[in-house]
Amino acid sequence: MSDKTNTLNVTILDRELRVACPEDEREALMDAVAYLNKKMIEIRDTGKIVNAERIAIMAALNISHELLTMKLGRGVDLGDFTRRMNSMQMAIDQALSEQDRLF
Repeated sequence: MSDKTNTLNVTILDRELRVACPEDEREALMDAVAYLNKKMIEIRDTGKIVNAERIAIMAALNISHELLTMKLGRGVDLGDFTRRMNSMQMAIDQALSEQDRLF
């Protein structure tokens, strides 16, 4: 894990925000921003809620529910799942780099 922290400008629901993020977590943060923004736009576009704060609270509630359902309802440990996915990605990258040397 990198100790270097950068500040990123992100846009969520048409609002610019500055977020501190370790350099090696930038991609994950950008994925989180995209997911949150998508959820907030979906809520806003229903037309039932227009206040940005209420939209953010509803998005947080929906995402929390998704996480708890995934973790508790299906017996998935998200941290373990992430570690396994990273391990598989490294194995795939290594296998592909070895194949590149063959050709």
